[in-house]
Amino acid sequence: MLDESVSQQIGDYINHRDHKQKEGADNVDDPKEPIYIEFEKDDPRDPMNFSPARKQAILLTACLFSLLVASSSAAFALGFPSMERDLNCTRFQSTIGISVYALGFGLVPLVTASFSEEFGRQPLYLFSGLGFFLFTIGTALGQNIQTVLVMRFFAGAFGSTGSTMVGGTVADIFGTRERGVAMASFAAAAIGATGVGCVSAGWIEQNSHLGWRWIQWIHAIFSGVFVICVPIFMKETRVSVLLVRLAKKMRKETGDHRIRARVEDERAALWTLIYISCTRPVYLLLTEPTIASFTIWVGFAWGILYVLIESIGPVFQTLHGFNSGEVGTVYLCITVGSMFGLATNVYQEKLYAKYVATRGPEARLFAPMAAAILFPVGMFIYAWCTYTKVYWIGLAIGIVLIMWALYIIYLAVFTYLADCYGPFASSALAGQSLFRNLMGMAFPLFTQQMFASLTYHWANTLFALIAVVMIPIPFILFYKGPAIRARSKFASQVMKK
Repeated sequence: MLDESVSQQIGDYINHRDHKQKEGADNVDDPKEPIYIEFEKDDPRDPMNFSPARKQAILLTACLFSLLVASSSAAFALGFPSMERDLNCTRFQSTIGISVYALGFGLVPLVTASFSEEFGRQPLYLFSGLGFFLFTIGTALGQNIQTVLVMRFFAGAFGSTGSTMVGGTVADIFGTRERGVAMASFAAAAIGATGVGCVSAGWIEQNSHLGWRWIQWIHAIFSGVFVICVPIFMKETRVSVLLVRLAKKMRKETGDHRIRARVEDERAALWTLIYISCTRPVYLLLTEPTIASFTIWVGFAWGILYVLIESIGPVFQTLHGFNSGEVGTVYLCITVGSMFGLATNVYQEKLYAKYVATRGPEARLFAPMAAAILFPVGMFIYAWCTYTKVYWIGLAIGIVLIMWALYIIYLAVFTYLADCYGPFASSALAGQSLFRNLMGMAFPLFTQQMFASLTYHWANTLFALIAVVMIPIPFILFYKGPAIRARSKFASQVMKK
């Protein structure tokens, strides 16, 4: 795992793939032994050998889904004023719509990750895209807040595929040298789109003839475009599924039942896969100090992202008199911070290549150590620029710094834990994803109450102080990580290899 690219590690996590499939046909003389098939080096049916145009079409289509679900997570908040007016609901009830969307994101992938092993990626993209399309329409048509909340949960549940499976698609079709840029760019888009969608949503909300329903209709329209694009531009990219299909076809044509794909004999039953994918992540999260510490850190950071999603509107409207369109434009700070994070990762990768031989997985932690300091700095700036006498650009700078650090932390949790836990990386990272999205669910539920009780200054200062307490996490892991891993039941097995 130490020599794998960032993209392959994230792809392994996203798809709960513990190691790359070892392909090689077995030449056997025993007529009772199975004949395992494989793709030849230049076989055009192998996704790695798809044409560049086909690869780009698959990547862009998959990233469209990722952009849509990320945009929908935040754009929903821009429609609160008109939603509260139309549905006669409170701000807290509207906020629950953000939380239940994150809840769907956190819970459902534990189950659906196993389905890609059984049915392939393309059917899951199509089914998930169709579900996201229908439940987004359901949100737009909701006549009461209860209906909207139910629709939002299922939209998040179906949309989670756009967040969890794109990385695996990248790993399927791009070689090691190509994956780094594609995956890092995808990660930036997944976070950056949180801000992009809000720009249009803000100006839609500003138009009295449109409002919150049209924010959902716009997402539904693009979701429909995605559903149409899947059968046109995407092909199945999971090698194991393609080999199973090929083996079944060859058995039917030749009548030789010895012909098999290796995964047919090695893969567990679907319900077993689901059971493992649901239980092992929680076990690792509760028993592994490395996973627990990094998960708490990234979970808190993810909660702060949702605090920003909910609070930017009230802060800029109350203090600086921004209208809905101008507030939506402020969300571009999230995208700018993600772009800085993407640029920083280029330097982090160079440091990793230089020091991995001597530092091991801890070579992944140079940028996160800087981010640990940058994160509370951005939060203190955001906290103490919440005065009418302070020009609004100070708040924007704080948001950019927060998102810069958050991107680094978000990417590091994948790369570092994947290096540390090798064949157990998928479960380790699934645990942190669950916790991270649960924090995204929980934080919006108490943010407004905190602001009302403590004011913007002190509530955000409290968040910043918590971030200060977490500064030592990457430093301790950087210097003590090998000793901690040596005492781990799971990570120690990777160290011995």
